Amino acid sequence: MAEYRDRSGRGSGKRRNTSSRKKRKQQRRRILVSALIEVIILLLLAGAFCWERGLKARVIGLAGYFDGPPVKELDVTGANSSNVILMDAKSGKVIGNLSGEEQIYPASMTKIMTAIVALETFSDLDREITLSEDIFYTLNGQDATQAGFQPGEEVRLRDLVYGVILPSGAECCLALADEVSGSEKAFVEKMNQKAKTIGMKNTNFVDCTGLHDPEHYSTAYDIALLLRYALHNETFCDVIESHFHSTPGTNVHPDGITYYSTMFKNMSDTSVVGGEILGGKTGYTSEAGHCLASFAQIYDREYILVTAGAAADATGIPHIQDAKTLYNRLGEAVAEKK
Repeated sequence: MAEYRDRSGRGSGKRRNTSSRKKRKQQRRRILVSALIEVIILLLLAGAFCWERGLKARVIGLAGYFDGPPVKELDVTGANSSNVILMDAKSGKVIGNLSGEEQIYPASMTKIMTAIVALETFSDLDREITLSEDIFYTLNGQDATQAGFQPGEEVRLRDLVYGVILPSGAECCLALADEVSGSEKAFVEKMNQKAKTIGMKNTNFVDCTGLHDPEHYSTAYDIALLLRYALHNETFCDVIESHFHSTPGTNVHPDGITYYSTMFKNMSDTSVVGGEILGGKTGYTSEAGHCLASFAQIYDREYILVTAGAAADATGIPHIQDAKTLYNRLGEAVAEKK
């Protein structure tokens, strides 16, 4: 029998009779149907696994709009903070609001945006970059918190992202900005573009660190939208839920650096009624007061709480106290509904 070629021009063996070809077509259909069924089963099993692993609380989809939170409204007055937004993470519904649309200075809550823009840019977080002297020259005299890296230090991108969120390292912010966009100014343009995409209508970023500028502003509601968006990113979740992070050795720090979450180090007990506080990003400037963007799991749902404008007091942690107070209040309200 003569050899033939299929339409693609590739050799395909010897010609079969019509009956044989029909049988092979039917067999291929059966194989395809069987494969599709297996894929569907695997997807269902994967979905069930993710559900059990607790990722269900982060699946913020269309169903969330129909599956509302058990508490529709919570009184958030009596807090140390002047601005409060309490949001159901799944549906995005606001269940507590105290001047949540009023303009605030976000301070280091800004760094949530810095981290997420960087994370969405890089595909290889284990790549190392060298921190330039210009970064530290820029920060000189600005009283900015730093993670502890030095000029000329070779640092993984991953460690810089942790350095942005946990110890609130300004040098990490500027290093990421330079690597992503070539300059802080160009990076801030990306931050503002992302803010528009997220729906942060009353936000304007001037820098990537949150250092005070009269034109660098947001609202508690917008920051809640930002955190809700960022929680879609699993790497971001890993970072912000960490109590501490240790870097590998570098050319400057052969033993590496260990830094700690500015929220968790001031929170001896993360438990609240019905659950626990999972993570958060603090902020402070004299103009902004003490701020905190956090999230917690209470019973079977996750909630986002943003507080701002808490004046310094004897404890030094009025924002942490507000988080504990308001999450406990929410847990008690949910328990009453059960």
